[in-house]
Parts: sequence; structure tokens; C-alpha cells
Amino acid sequence: SSEVLEAIENVIQDVLKSLAQKKAPVLTLAKRSDWRNIEFKDSVGLQIIPRCTTRQIRSDCPRSAPKFALMLKILSMIYKMVQSNTYATKRDIYYSDTLLFGSQSVVDNIINDISCMLKIPRRSLHILSTTKGFVAGNLSYTEEDGTKVNCTCGATVCIIKQKDLISHAKFMLIVEKDATFQRLLDDDFCNKLSPCIMITGRGVPDLNTRLLVRKLWDTFQVPIFTLMDADPHGVEIMCIYKYGSVSMSFEAHHLTVPSIKWLGLLPSDLERLNIRKDVLIPFTKQDQNKLASIQKRPYIACQPMWKKELEIMAASKLKAEIQVLTSLSSDYLSRVYLPNKLQFGGWL
Repeated sequence: SSEVLEAIENVIQDVLKSLAQKKAPVLTLAKRSDWRNIEFKDSVGLQIIPRCTTRQIRSDCPRSAPKFALMLKILSMIYKMVQSNTYATKRDIYYSDTLLFGSQSVVDNIINDISCMLKIPRRSLHILSTTKGFVAGNLSYTEEDGTKVNCTCGATVCIIKQKDLISHAKFMLIVEKDATFQRLLDDDFCNKLSPCIMITGRGVPDLNTRLLVRKLWDTFQVPIFTLMDADPHGVEIMCIYKYGSVSMSFEAHHLTVPSIKWLGLLPSDLERLNIRKDVLIPFTKQDQNKLASIQKRPYIACQPMWKKELEIMAASKLKAEIQVLTSLSSDYLSRVYLPNKLQFGGWL
């Protein structure tokens, strides 16, 4: 925490120095969302390069002055929280002055910029985010207040201290959608095959869900598989878990798990299983653009099998949700598809 306080003090000192020299204070931020500032390392995923291009938030420019003021406001809030050892959620910060901040996304963006600027992970800034992820299966842990949590029937994702994790799981399954996750829970999938842990980020995963996946990987080193829709959006979500996202590349070392495998739904599965064409969905222009952009990403080049699957998807111009398997039988996913895939190594 002294590291956080010192980092904030350095920023404020620079502002005061500029004012003393009668210069307009400036905050310098890395361009987080620029692919030119990102390098791909197989063992880490996407990470920000040391000498990246930056942009300036100037206090004397009408366009950036409001952001400059908001950044100082949130820096002062963080400073007070670290000093008093208290925490706030991103929502708490927004609701502390909704008129000033304008929207939740403004707050979220500034917090990520501050985290990147100070080179300090967000949780060290004493800022929490309300989680939307869910975990179930062979996992138990003790919360900080001593409460014992058993995830057999499911629990919301929370940041857990590593020493408290207990599991005999043989593998982990990351499920894209909540509906599929609930269906597998109803089918008692976590106990039927062999003990496992299931996690869903309910779509694009939030920070807490990604932190938990990484923490479970660091602790148990069991294989991790993903179950996504066979569409560009599903592939994108899987890539976020495996390689990270451009906007959070400065935290890659805490968030990515490059050993993650693609279990399903593979575009090649659709033909192999003779899925009827009438249950598939035609691509939109947006899907085509998204897929084309994924195919150009640096990590696809070192994944020839993934490349092949994306080519199958691009050629067919069709996408499939995991639910298409119910056209074969209502419990096909948990009774046939997943057991066969896991038993015979049907992952990439």
C-alpha cells in the first residue's frame, strides 16, 4: 500500500511542479487499446510493450480538461481508501457523484487508465467490481471472515485467498453462457464424469472471473477447457481467457492462462455431427468483420488447428449456439458430446 501512496504522490508532485513553473499540468497515459502497443508472447498472452505510444491528458485543453479533473478526483479517493484501508466498488465511486462522472463507463475507463499509469493492479488500488461470474463443482474455500464456502451447487465468483482453496478436480470447464452452465449443473455434470470445476463469466468475463481462472490454474495446474458457441463472439471470449484483451494487456501476467484448450463447439463438429442447417444462424456483416479481425491477430498464427476451424467458419458463413446439440437429443451435451470429447481428446 505504501507503493500505491508513493505512486500517487509522484503524480501529484509532477502536477505541482508544472504549476510552480507556470506550465499547464499534463497526465501521460499509455494508448491501451492500440494494437501497435501490444506484443504477443506465447507464455503470457497479449502484453503492453515497454516503450509504447502515449497520449496526453492536458489540463489546458477544453477536450481533455474534464478527464484531467476526474482523474485527480479518483486518485484522491484511492489515496484516502488506501490510507484508511477501506474499499469501494466501481459503482460506489460512480454513485458518490453521478453528476460529476456522468456515467459508469467513464469511471471504469478512468480506473483502468489510472491502474495502467501507476503500473499497479486494480485490486491494489482498493477498488472492487461487483462480479457477474459463477463457479460450481469440486471446490471449497474459506472467506476472509472465516465463512466456509462449498461450490458444489454453485457460488458467485469472489476474490479468494490462495491458501484457502481446496479441490480434487481433474479438469476445469469454462462455459460461455449462463444458460448452458445451469443446464450442466442440472444434469449433475460436475460429478458424473470425474470431479471438475465449472466457471462461467456469463458472456465476456469480468476481471474477477479472469483472476479466479488464473488463480485456480496457478494452484491446481489441471487442464482447462472452454465450451463456447461456434461463432466469432464465442471465439473472442475464449481468446480473452487464454491470451487476454488489448485494453487490459498491462495486467496480462495476473489474468491470462495460455494453456487453455478449445473443447467446443468447434465449427468442424457441426459437419461431423450432421447438425441440421435449419438450426444454424447465417452470419451478419458484423460477424464477418469480427471473424476477419480475429484471424489477423498475432496468436492465431501459432495455432494452426484454430486457424483451420476459423477458416471452416468463414467458408460456411454460419454460426451455431451450443443449444443446437439439443436438436440431436435433450441431454446430448452432458451425456454424449462432453464425455466423448474429454475421453478421446477432442480439443485443440
